[in-house]
Amino acid sequence: MLLFYTPNIEKTASSITLDETESKHAVKVLRLNNGDKINLIDGKGTFYDAEITQAHAKKCELKILSANSENNTKPHIHIAIAPTKNNDRLEWFIEKATEIGISEITPIICQRSERKVIKVDRLEKTAIAAMKQSLKATLPKINEAVAIKDFIKNNSLIQNCFIAHCLDNTGKHLSELCIKNEAVIVLIGPEGDFSKEEIELAIKTNFKPISLGKSRLRTETAGIVACHTLNLINEYFF
Repeated sequence: MLLFYTPNIEKTASSITLDETESKHAVKVLRLNNGDKINLIDGKGTFYDAEITQAHAKKCELKILSANSENNTKPHIHIAIAPTKNNDRLEWFIEKATEIGISEITPIICQRSERKVIKVDRLEKTAIAAMKQSLKATLPKINEAVAIKDFIKNNSLIQNCFIAHCLDNTGKHLSELCIKNEAVIVLIGPEGDFSKEEIELAIKTNFKPISLGKSRLRTETAGIVACHTLNLINEYFF
């Protein structure tokens, strides 16, 4: 399946022109011509079947043949994660979480965060590539970085909220506390973990402490374990 990202397409559209990046990929890289069939995704959950009517390297024109909604009944999965010092590791998390299935990602700036400047547009490009690679039509929302205290305050009314930390071993595993088919938020801390004050604030503000297993995990690994656990619960557990 040849997928091209067209975020501005309308479900009722009869034609569309690919942007310059996607046009170049279609015509110059894949050498597609007039009459060739391709598939479009809008990042909002819809697949489109299309036919090339004008194979131009800068503005490839298409005729829309049909539109079909993605079969996605998963609840909203939101992971708020501290940016890693090595930006490649954060991008790796974005890539894999998108492939597995995630709705929203928020970088959170904590007391022990070593990286505090985040380029959201670069993370979005990673997510777009992962969405296409995994044959999905829904792009996760990637928010601007926010201070953890503000994030906790803004989500204090959400019921299914968790914080994964290493301060003690008293939290139950996420799989024991997560309720199937309910929206969920999971906080993942930086290298060095959340501070004691951040943990206490989160717990005081309705976030339940959880474990992600006996191993001590890197930030990006913890994010993937949480993402996979939530998807596993919603797809297979009864």
